[in-house]
Amino acid sequence: MLELVLCSLFTIVPDYLYRRYAQGKRIGHEITLYSVWFELRWGITACLMLTVLLITIIFYYHPSTTSASPFFRTVPILPESSGRVSEIYVKWRDKVEKGAPILKLDSTKQEADLDVAKRRVAEVEATMVMAEADIAAAEGQIQSAKGAYQQALDEFATKDELRQRNADVVTVREIERLRNVVDGRKGGVVAAEAAKQAAEIRVSTLLPAQKASANAALKQAQVDLDKTVVYAGVSGRVEQFILRVGDVVNPFMRPGGLLIPEDAGRKQIQAGFGQIEAQVMKVGMAAEVTCVSKPLTIIPMVVTGVQDYIAAGQVKAGEQLIEVQQAARPGTLLVFLEPLYEDGLDGVTPGSACIANGYSNNHERLETEDLGFLTRVYLHGVDAVGVVHAVILRAQALLLPIKTLVLSGH
Repeated sequence: MLELVLCSLFTIVPDYLYRRYAQGKRIGHEITLYSVWFELRWGITACLMLTVLLITIIFYYHPSTTSASPFFRTVPILPESSGRVSEIYVKWRDKVEKGAPILKLDSTKQEADLDVAKRRVAEVEATMVMAEADIAAAEGQIQSAKGAYQQALDEFATKDELRQRNADVVTVREIERLRNVVDGRKGGVVAAEAAKQAAEIRVSTLLPAQKASANAALKQAQVDLDKTVVYAGVSGRVEQFILRVGDVVNPFMRPGGLLIPEDAGRKQIQAGFGQIEAQVMKVGMAAEVTCVSKPLTIIPMVVTGVQDYIAAGQVKAGEQLIEVQQAARPGTLLVFLEPLYEDGLDGVTPGSACIANGYSNNHERLETEDLGFLTRVYLHGVDAVGVVHAVILRAQALLLPIKTLVLSGH
């Protein structure tokens, strides 16, 4: 209607003035209800054409949508594994800080596993102490074996020297026996040194590896025990929390409730514009919104992001090929809007229904590009007609309470 009135000022009104003052025709005489079309046919036709053109330009370069809302995410309250609730630390609608405990599952098994892991670590540490004692014992055995070897070697040398002086003093069999004793004592030294080396390798390599494995098992047991307590990942408010002690929760089927982050839906508005606006919506574009939860208020916004794909076109793996003709209705272009001023969304309830307008701005092109006269006039006109959409948005903001409270029948 506003566009029609505006266009009539440049079409029907001049046509009427020409008929009235140039041709002398008067309303009620030559211009009647039945002759309006014939007398003002040029103005009416031009008005309709100009109105359609103006509406097209306004809605294309200054798009509007009623599909806008400050969406917010919810964080499900659930453990990493199934279990039975043993303790509850919060109530419905309680405010919690990040890291605060919310609920605890029965941890009998996890506590037992942790105790076993601790005992395993203590066992390995005791084994390391015993291995150190084994090294000391091996050193003693080496000294004893070396002494026995030296004694046997000295005895063999003495008897061998006596036999060389007088063959009748020491028999050949005795010399062979002593040589065998020397070889055996030498083998005893090698065996004692090998035993010490094995004990040292056990202390330096095997037992540390076993201790590391035991410590890893201990940490895993501690992690499993810690998982029995569910903590708040973000600061926010607990909603729909109806768990009681004894209830069973499952991370795949039954969450305990929801945690609403305290800043959810208070910094950004997401709006779905028509796909035809894909070439118009740009980052940095000015915008305005009005929301049902904050009536009679126009909030200046700025476009901070434009999703470069349409969600309705996503493909999921399935057993049938895609039939495009059976696809869902055309989706919208998702645009992210942020308030131009700090705390601009104060008072707007997250999830509220909003109306959003975007406004094209060709000021930079007019200042920097070398454009023709008609192009410059056209771009000036495009920027100017954005006022019409701004007026319409303000009219919608004024009528929104009436439409919601009176005309909706609630």
